[in-house]
Amino acid sequence: MGELAESFEYGLNASAKKFDGSNKYIRITDIDDINHKFNQNEVTSPDIDFANADNYKLKKGDILFARTGASVGKTYIYRESDGLVYYAGFLIRARIKSKISSEFVFQTTFTDSYNQFIKITSQRSGQPGVNAEEYSNFKIMIPNYEEQNTIGCFFKIVDDTIALHQRKLEALQRMKQGLLQQLFPAKAQRVPNVRFADFNEVWEEHKLGEIAERQDNLRVPITASERISGHIPYYGANGIQDYVEGHTHDGEFILVAEDGANDLKKYPVQYVNGKAWVNNHAHVLKGYTGFTDNKFLMNAMKNINFEPFLVGGGRAKLNADVMMKLDIVHPTFVEQQKIGTFFQQLDSIITLHQNKLAQLKKLKKSFLQSMFI
Repeated sequence: MGELAESFEYGLNASAKKFDGSNKYIRITDIDDINHKFNQNEVTSPDIDFANADNYKLKKGDILFARTGASVGKTYIYRESDGLVYYAGFLIRARIKSKISSEFVFQTTFTDSYNQFIKITSQRSGQPGVNAEEYSNFKIMIPNYEEQNTIGCFFKIVDDTIALHQRKLEALQRMKQGLLQQLFPAKAQRVPNVRFADFNEVWEEHKLGEIAERQDNLRVPITASERISGHIPYYGANGIQDYVEGHTHDGEFILVAEDGANDLKKYPVQYVNGKAWVNNHAHVLKGYTGFTDNKFLMNAMKNINFEPFLVGGGRAKLNADVMMKLDIVHPTFVEQQKIGTFFQQLDSIITLHQNKLAQLKKLKKSFLQSMFI
């Protein structure tokens, strides 16, 4: 790498301030973990004297490398569409030579050989890290400039396509969150802001235990070594963990994490329809037939802030008795069905985009393995 770059330079040791409308500041946390683009949702400016900071201003094709911490090895390539950008001190800038394709060099940082290099080189007695000299020693096999440029441009198109689908997915997820807030009443309210036509009744409030039964007694935990591989999903607190033979439940259910939730703010609540094996880390709920629509109830529970109801320290737990006493506001069964079906259709569209995004990422990984040495 050192032979391909004019220089390696450490970034600014400066704090961030409110964006001044022109000068942007990129730090490790501003680089997206998935597509390595500059996340400008909360852009800032460096608190510096700009008259003496030209050396820290990024130029087209500059590549940034994270040098320490959990993000060590993460990279970013500067493109002029990102605007005027200065880079922070925990980043190292490589200024690639004019006769080398910076896009090609950037794509090598997604290869298995680069990941292995980071894994080995970053090992420290304390916090992991890779310094400029070590980055300069990363070995890259390169073709002639024309082929470099062709490969680099090809992967830029792939990355742009992935980013486009990522944005579409995020827009759909934001739309769903907004609709959840509009189609369900706000706290202490009994009527939502938005309703489907021909529904005008005031919503009722019940304890969860009054509108759904708990079927935790059917759960059976089974260790990985004892599972028999099959086609039935095996569920834990955060979703499917495996596929096995046999099942503990058959029908339409809602699974709510009991303990071991991986996100306390977006608490794991999911809808299951069919045969499933559920272990003892997820509560199993089923709405009373003709009174509670399970798809509606799942979305109603996604609107709940569970954190105040959790107990325990490092492994927060939602006790069954506490859960069954949660207040649930709901409309008539017919309106529940309408809302539940609507969100099911929206979830199907979101899943479609998630699968397409996963396929694109898998395709890129395959190209990286076959087009780089």
